[in-house]
Amino acid sequence: MYRKIIQIDEEKCNGCGLCIPNCHEGALQIIDGKARLISDLFCDGLGACLGHCPEGAIEIIEREAEAYNETKVMEIISKQGRNTILAHLEHLRDHKEFDLLKEAIAYIKEHEIDLSPEASPAPAVASTAIFPSLQDAIRESKPASACGCPGSKSMDFRIDMDKVNASAEDSITNEVPSELRQWPIQLHLLNPQASYFKKADVLLAADCVAFAQGNFHSSYLKGKTLAIACPKLDSNKESYIEKLTEMISGSQINTLTVVMMEVPCCSGLLQMAQMAVQQAGRRIPIKKAIVGVKGEVMEERWV
Repeated sequence: MYRKIIQIDEEKCNGCGLCIPNCHEGALQIIDGKARLISDLFCDGLGACLGHCPEGAIEIIEREAEAYNETKVMEIISKQGRNTILAHLEHLRDHKEFDLLKEAIAYIKEHEIDLSPEASPAPAVASTAIFPSLQDAIRESKPASACGCPGSKSMDFRIDMDKVNASAEDSITNEVPSELRQWPIQLHLLNPQASYFKKADVLLAADCVAFAQGNFHSSYLKGKTLAIACPKLDSNKESYIEKLTEMISGSQINTLTVVMMEVPCCSGLLQMAQMAVQQAGRRIPIKKAIVGVKGEVMEERWV
C-alpha cells in the first residue's frame, strides 16, 4: 500500500503557525519554533495545510506504508527534543490510543530519555506534570483535552460504549443510543492502521444507507467499525481499495459487511471490497446487503 503524508523542510519553516489550524487531525504543532508532524499515524495526507505555508516548507510525498510501529516512531520523535516527545504522547492519549501510549512510555523508560524541564528549552506545548498524568490516563482509560478540528479528529468511542449501554435503560427520554464506535467515518479520512480496525468486524456502507434505513444502527452498525463512501461521487477510489487492502492484510480485520442502496451505481462498493481482498492475498468473509430506497432489506447474503 502506498500512502500520502506530509514532509516538512525545517530549514524553510519559520514557525509562523499558519498551517496548524488546517490540520484537521491535530497531527501538526509548532514546537521549539518549527512545525512538526507529531503523529504519523493521524496524518491523513489530504494536504489541507499546504496552501497555508508562505515559505513552501510543506509538501506531500507518497511512500510505501509499513504497518505502524510505535517504536520506530519514537526513534524519530525522540531526536526532536522533549517538547515534541510530550506532544506526541499527548496526541496518543487524546485519541485514546492507550496501547501505543504504553509502548511509547516503555520506550522512554528503556532508553532513559530525560523529560525534565531542564532537558530542553522551556516547554512550548506540555506542562511539566504531563508525564505522570499520561500514566493516569492509561490506568483510567479516559480521554484528556481535545486537539485538532472536532469535525475530523480521530476518536475511539469503544471505551465509552459500556457506559452508554448501561445507562440507556435508566434514560428518562426515548432517545436510542448510537452504536457508532469511532470517528471519523468517511473512508478518505480513515487510517486503516488505527487501533479500532485491529481484528474488527468492519461495516462498509454507502453514504445514503443510514438515511434510508430507520434501524441502521441496530441492524448493521452494532459491534462494527464503520467506513462510509459513495462509489459514484467520491474521487480517487483507488485509495479506497488501498485502504481496504491495508485493513484486511495489515489490521487483520475479521469480516467485512458491505451495505449498498438498490441503485446500480452502488454496486461499485462491493467491487472495491472484492478487489481489496484479491490484492490483500488474505480471504475474509464478505457479506453483501442491499437496501431499498424505502429502507427495506432487499438482499442479504455472504459472497
